[in-house]
Amino acid sequence: MGQVFGGYRGRMEIWINPACSKCRSAIGLLDAEGADYTVRRYLEDVPTEDEIRAVLERLGLEPWDITRTQEAEAKELGLKEWPRDTGARARWVTALAEYPKLIQRPIITADDGSAVVARTEDAVRDALGRG
Repeated sequence: MGQVFGGYRGRMEIWINPACSKCRSAIGLLDAEGADYTVRRYLEDVPTEDEIRAVLERLGLEPWDITRTQEAEAKELGLKEWPRDTGARARWVTALAEYPKLIQRPIITADDGSAVVARTEDAVRDALGRG
């Protein structure tokens, strides 16, 4: 609450794809601020459906909000045509668990229960500013 950037000193986890430039930028900023975090290479250590639901709840987002719809897998599944409503939520979560490449990255979760999709420097700063 009201802490300045860099004020958050709890433990964080960041879901990354090492090939992603935005992920590397986020890690660089976390390192520069001396953040206490662990890296989860989510393409290798694939989140379960329960973990995805938990992260969505923390983000305050729906599964389609964190889905990379331009990926080849998304096009093959026809995701752009899928309904985006409560009834379709489970189907989306299952797709993200089965095709983790579809998960937007990086995602930072903190042990205070917060989470952020950290695609910009400001979003990473937001994660660091909590506490």
